Formats: sequence, C-alpha cells, structure tokens
Amino acid sequence: MADYVEPLGMRVLIRKDEARQKTRGGIVLPDNSEIPTITGRVVEVSVQVARNEDFPIKKYDKVLFHPKNAIPVDFEGNNLLFVVPIEDIVAIFRKDSTKKSRVSKADLEDE
Repeated sequence: MADYVEPLGMRVLIRKDEARQKTRGGIVLPDNSEIPTITGRVVEVSVQVARNEDFPIKKYDKVLFHPKNAIPVDFEGNNLLFVVPIEDIVAIFRKDSTKKSRVSKADLEDE
C-alpha cells in the first residue's frame, strides 16, 4: 500500500514548477529574486473543494498561487509539494478548445 498526502478542509496539494532563472524576454533573474506568485500542478484536491461548485479546480490543473500561506510538505524527496488554502489560488491556466472570434471595441460601437 502506497502512502499519499490528502489535503483537508478548503485546501489543495500542489507540486511547484521549477524556478525559472530567465524570463521569456531573456532577462536573467538573480537567485534571491522573490516572485509573489508561483505556478504549479494540482496533485490532489480535498473532498470539500471537489464538492464545492464555486471552485472549479481539478487534479492536474496548472495554477497560479500565492505562497504566503502555503505549507511545504517534505514527502517526495526533491519534489516541492505544498498544501495551499483555496483562497491563495489566484488563477487556473486553461486551454481554449473552441476558436472564438475576437470582437474589438469598434465592432461593438457599430452595433
């Protein structure tokens, strides 16, 4: 039987993405730079979050979270796991499966 971490209450378990040393624009970040939000993948969702329709977060979602209240979990060696309160998840990255036409402000004014 394998061990696992199950978050309780309004929390999720997130595996933090690797820290970036360079931005997309090519700017090298110093080692001591502090970024107020972090991205990661949801590893597990508590029962309370899964049942709450106000929080459309599922296992494997990529999320942006604020680390202030995140609790680090030393469970898988070098993987960086955090138990994060649901209110500290600020965004979910979604892929748009439908091609929506873009409407400009000028298009709306013509109507």
